[in-house]
Amino acid sequence: MHAASGSRLGASHPRREGPVDLRLVPPALAAWATAAVMLDASPQLAGGLALGCVLVAGVLLGGWGSRARRGRASVPPEGGRDGTPVRGEPCFERPRGRAPNVPRDRAQGSAQGRPPGPAQGLPAGPARSRAAGARYGWSRTAGAAVLLCAAAAGVSAGLHGADLGRGPVPVLAREYATVTAEVELTSDPRLARPKVTGNHMTPDSVLINGEVRNIVAGGPDRIGGPDRVAGVAGVAGVAGVATRAPVLVIVDVGERRGEGRRTGGGGPADVGRGVRQAWLGLLPSTRVRVTGRLAPALTGGDRIAAVLRLRDRGGRAMPSVVRQPSAAQRIAGRLRAGLREATDGLPADARALLPGLVVGDTSRITPELDEAFKETDLAHTLAVSGSNLTIMLALLLGPPGLAQQVERRGLAPRLGIPLRTTALLGGVLTLGFVVVCRPDPSVLRAAACGAVVLLALATGRRRSLIPALATAVLLLVLYDPWLARSYGFLLSVLATGALLTLAPRWSAALRRRGVPPRLAEALAAAGAAQALCAPVVAVLSARVSLVAVPCNLLVEFTVAPATVLGFATLATAPWAMPVAKALAWCASWPAEWIAGVARTGAGLPGAGVDWPGGWGGALLLALATSVAVLLGRRLLRRPWLCAACAALLLLAVVRPPPLTRVLTGWPPPGWRLAMCDVGQGDATVLAAGDGTGVVVDAGPDPALVDRCLSRLGITRIPLVVLTHFHADHVAGLPGVLRGRAVGAIETTGFAEPVDQVAFVRREAEARGVPLVRAAAGERRRLGPLDWEVLWPPARQVPEPEGPNDASVTLLVRSAGIRMLLLGDLEPPGQQALARSPAAERLGRVDVLKVAHHGSAYQDPDLLRAVAPRLALISAGADNPYGHPAPGTVAALEATGAVVLRTDRDGALAVAGTGTELRVAGD
Repeated sequence: MHAASGSRLGASHPRREGPVDLRLVPPALAAWATAAVMLDASPQLAGGLALGCVLVAGVLLGGWGSRARRGRASVPPEGGRDGTPVRGEPCFERPRGRAPNVPRDRAQGSAQGRPPGPAQGLPAGPARSRAAGARYGWSRTAGAAVLLCAAAAGVSAGLHGADLGRGPVPVLAREYATVTAEVELTSDPRLARPKVTGNHMTPDSVLINGEVRNIVAGGPDRIGGPDRVAGVAGVAGVAGVATRAPVLVIVDVGERRGEGRRTGGGGPADVGRGVRQAWLGLLPSTRVRVTGRLAPALTGGDRIAAVLRLRDRGGRAMPSVVRQPSAAQRIAGRLRAGLREATDGLPADARALLPGLVVGDTSRITPELDEAFKETDLAHTLAVSGSNLTIMLALLLGPPGLAQQVERRGLAPRLGIPLRTTALLGGVLTLGFVVVCRPDPSVLRAAACGAVVLLALATGRRRSLIPALATAVLLLVLYDPWLARSYGFLLSVLATGALLTLAPRWSAALRRRGVPPRLAEALAAAGAAQALCAPVVAVLSARVSLVAVPCNLLVEFTVAPATVLGFATLATAPWAMPVAKALAWCASWPAEWIAGVARTGAGLPGAGVDWPGGWGGALLLALATSVAVLLGRRLLRRPWLCAACAALLLLAVVRPPPLTRVLTGWPPPGWRLAMCDVGQGDATVLAAGDGTGVVVDAGPDPALVDRCLSRLGITRIPLVVLTHFHADHVAGLPGVLRGRAVGAIETTGFAEPVDQVAFVRREAEARGVPLVRAAAGERRRLGPLDWEVLWPPARQVPEPEGPNDASVTLLVRSAGIRMLLLGDLEPPGQQALARSPAAERLGRVDVLKVAHHGSAYQDPDLLRAVAPRLALISAGADNPYGHPAPGTVAALEATGAVVLRTDRDGALAVAGTGTELRVAGD
């Protein structure tokens, strides 16, 4: 090593790395697999498995010990020339058939007719016996270690799984009993992401994980009798039953249909906001008394014994605090609140992103921004990850490769802090990280994996850290077996393993081919993590991101400054808010860059491709990735071929509309109307020129409508028409507005449901888009497109029973094609339209957008009067409403119409002229 260094003093940082030590990997994997399987097993089965593993391990270890003793007794010593034993060796009887002065290996060779001496290069005599014994002993010891770790994991998982079935809470949950309980919160309260169910959004809900510590039901009979529950009187304030059952608390605080309509201050909406804020202000370790209904967990395999649902009725869901949070949680809460206050004045993306980067606080992340981070595989930056801790410890230790050297740099050596004290400070920093970011399993996992990565970098011996990673996995799974079923845990381990194994090799290979070192390390790290983690992401999303590696590369150099400045803001906010706001302003620049990269990457037409979900799809993607890696090694030797592949990937991501149209035939040339496939909802686009379109309804999913508009090449939208405010027509509005120039949003005058009306107004106000009201008689023209509003009238008398009959109805003309868009009009509205002054213009249209997803609620007279040539129905596959109704389809076909539907035919586009009508499916 000294001579090879080429220096008189030798290498300054010699590295002596041997083969990768994989001995701890099988025990860790065995514990992981056993824990994942045994969480649902009975205690008897878990105990039996553990006992069997221990017995087999004992047999293996006992067999090795006896064989070793027999081997030592049968191997003679190498004596002196006269056959006397060497001093210090035991005296054995000389084996028969061997001359006193003839070595054992020569005697054996002579006896077998072979020339004397060692055969086939193997060690001779005792050395060969010892080598064989060592291999035999190592295999038995390794097998025993695997079995013992599996036994320990089985016992731990069995105990954790059995805990969910103990006590009164699971019994009461199966009875859907109403209880009064004291719950100790174990997580931060968080708002549930709203979801579209049918034509409405799920109500706003606050989700909290907690443990029921004391429970009181309606009487002893509800729990199982006085023998099982003594002293329960069924009222608050009585001691009740002491227990410890993990639950998910769901507090419904949203408005439902009609609630809060035309109310002033102090109405239901104000009460709901007060309850929501009261719950969101609670800290972990707070104990509250609540009254709600227990229910079993919706899915098996969760770490909760039941769901405790609280419904707000006039403020009755307000939490009653029984015990204040711990001092550590109060300090952590103060720091987090200071960080939020310091970021209040920042731009929207930075205000939402910085708390997530620093402490995993995603309460301000909008669904649109969250979807952009998922599309680009940047979601790990929004959660507490090991990289956060690694960055902070690297700031303390200096460049990781020099952490153990005399010339190490960093904050600690510059302050004259010795290495041992620096290590102690690193431990304190890690502990503070866990406390501030909450000591739940995900944070513990991040701290463990982050510490492993940092140790690998600091020692400069990445290979030797594989045992450390295996040890971290083993200890975490034994401590919390539920991690064995966590996709987040799996992704963390895979990403860490990629950085320790694949990334160094790939980086070295890139450097050998002339890539600069820093760029080679960044490319290798991003590529290795993506290669191992992409199959798991495909299981969760059934989609593969094509922009993940470049997006991760573009944000890699900004994550560190944003994180460091964010932690500085966190530390200074409680003491010097002006300084904290200045630091937050500095951190907003890299944070804005990260958000911009996510939005830009997600906005590309080919940002991702659909992929089969489930573990079958994951295996297929893993095989495809392996083939791509093998081919990539050959491509690196041919620069021109690499450039061609990069150009093809760029075209696949950007998907220029002219090229896409030539290759896929979508959208067809000269298209006039396109009905997007957005599931159970409506989204229609009217062509108004190159890259310009009028959008009628936005569907229920922002991602789906955004993808449809991108494929159509729509970048300018002069007008968005929302026929009515049901969620399956307006919830996708953020996807329509994303990255496009929008002139105005036109809506119906019937402002219900109120929550969706407020949602549309918020989205329009946030982007500075004006809202206008549609009324019958309005006419507009835009390029080759003109349309007329047929319904609703300016004053609709009598007032409609619901939003459907107030749907904006349009008669559209383009290139001689007459198209009627009915929104969700039901029979009363359709009949009123047929009696209106516009009735004379309804006959013999070319294209009909069938009302209400083709439901059975249609007016037969209107269908016969319209008599379309082509009927288009937007419905979701396997929707629970049976749309479209067979009777409606039959009635349309009876008029001579060709019926097409998105649930079977996908997205639909109408092209041609009034005489030659063509339709194409995607």
